Amino acid sequence: MKITVVGAGNVGATTAQRLAERELAEEVVLVDIVDGLPQGKALDMYESAPVMGFDTMVTGANDYEATAGSHIAIITAGLARTPGMSRDDLLHKNSTIVGGVTEQLLVHSPDIILIVVSNPLDIMCSVALAKSGRPSTKVIGMAGILDTARFRSFIAMELDVSVRDIQAMVLGGHGDCMVPLVRYTTVSGIPLADLLSQDRIDALVERTRKGGIEIVNFLKTGSAYYAPSAAAAEMTEAIVFDQRRLLPCSALLNGEFGLDGIYMGVPCILGHNGLEKILEIEVSPEEQAALQKSAEAVKTTLGQLKL
Repeated sequence: MKITVVGAGNVGATTAQRLAERELAEEVVLVDIVDGLPQGKALDMYESAPVMGFDTMVTGANDYEATAGSHIAIITAGLARTPGMSRDDLLHKNSTIVGGVTEQLLVHSPDIILIVVSNPLDIMCSVALAKSGRPSTKVIGMAGILDTARFRSFIAMELDVSVRDIQAMVLGGHGDCMVPLVRYTTVSGIPLADLLSQDRIDALVERTRKGGIEIVNFLKTGSAYYAPSAAAAEMTEAIVFDQRRLLPCSALLNGEFGLDGIYMGVPCILGHNGLEKILEIEVSPEEQAALQKSAEAVKTTLGQLKL
């Protein structure tokens, strides 16, 4: 097993480190256009192997020949958000970057599975799909796991309980119109509505939707990377070990939830083949309306590109 991570910035480098420490591949290749950056970070990671006790080889490169034969590639390349910038503000620049990266990856690894992390996430999945020519089951976006992790974290902070006891799922586009499914949110099986008032739940939902920019505003010169890298590693692990995990990921919809032709966060079963199945769970009329609103936002942004 060989895994490539494209982009040696904070998200990419942290992702590579998580993959290596979990020993998800024999080799992790970190690629970036900046001379010396991926090589230096890869060497630093590998030098931690004797201490951390992993045997995964980590290498860095500025060209894509080093990625040849990769089974999975995680695309993190692109500009990060800064205060005052929306995910959609990254659209045209990052679409060029992600498109070029995808084409280079496919030259050397034609059977690769792509996990897209670059923003605006759902749109970049469409870009990668169009440029790769791969089946949509092989092009999946990381968003729902991150959004759900944020929702679970905020609930844990509110109730002063362990995050391990909270089950939740956030669907929809990776943006301000994402859809946390409160009806499906429980704490050790207890519905969230039995533990918090509707006002507090609404506040946590809104904080989840603004979770990314909250971190951007704190950092001022960058965006989140610890939680995004953890989410990407969880997806990779599910595929590598054929775990058939049920995880919220961005997948191409073909009629599911009454939506078609766009990528959006939905419940996905991930296994050896990539996206094994989209699970079309029951949603209320209100949740369906929220998903439709989120889909319209994705379509509007997607319409700005000619794919």
